[in-house]
Amino acid sequence: MAARKQTKQEVSAPISAEIDNDLNLFREAVKDARPFTAPLVHSYKLKPKPIPMQFIRDEQQALADSLSDHFIPAHEMETGEELLYLRDGHSPDILSKLRRGHWVVQAAIDLHGLISDEARLYVSTFISDCKKNGIRCVRIVHGKGLGSRNREPVLKHKLRGWLMQKDEVIAYAEARRQDGGSGAVIVLLKA
Repeated sequence: MAARKQTKQEVSAPISAEIDNDLNLFREAVKDARPFTAPLVHSYKLKPKPIPMQFIRDEQQALADSLSDHFIPAHEMETGEELLYLRDGHSPDILSKLRRGHWVVQAAIDLHGLISDEARLYVSTFISDCKKNGIRCVRIVHGKGLGSRNREPVLKHKLRGWLMQKDEVIAYAEARRQDGGSGAVIVLLKA
C-alpha cells in the first residue's frame, strides 16, 4: 500500500493540543501566585567629565607669561656667539660634559618657522612636559637666522633668556656640529 500523505491540519492538531495542555498546566500551577512588585530602578547615563577648556587656556597663558623676552641675566658665560649657561651651585664639569655629548638627547623640538610668542609657549610647554616625564637632556633647534631679517638669529638670543628663567634648566650649551651646531642648543634639566 502506498503511504498516505498527512495534511497540514492533521500534523498540527496533535502539536496544538499539546501546547494547549502545557498552557493549562502552567496556568493551574501559577493561579495562586502574586505579581512581583519590584521598586523602580532608574538608570542614568554617566555624563563624561567636562573638559576644562578655560583652565587649559589659563595654564598655557601662565606658561607663556612665565618667560619674558626682556630678561637680562646678571652674569652669563657666553663667549662670542657660543651659547653657554650654568646655573649657580653646579659643577663646571657639567658644561664640559654637555658640550662633549656625555648625556644622550632624549627629546628634541624645532622652532623653525615659529614667531617669538609661539616659540616661547612651545619651549615652556616642552620643558614642562619633559620635567613631568623625567627627561633630563633635550635639544632645542632655534636655527641660525639665515631666513630672518638681517640674517641674524632672533630666536637664538630670546631662547637664551627663556632658558635662564626656567628653574628646571641646570645648564645649556651650543650643540655639537653633528647635532645642529650653532643652530641648536643642548639643555640639561633637573632630575
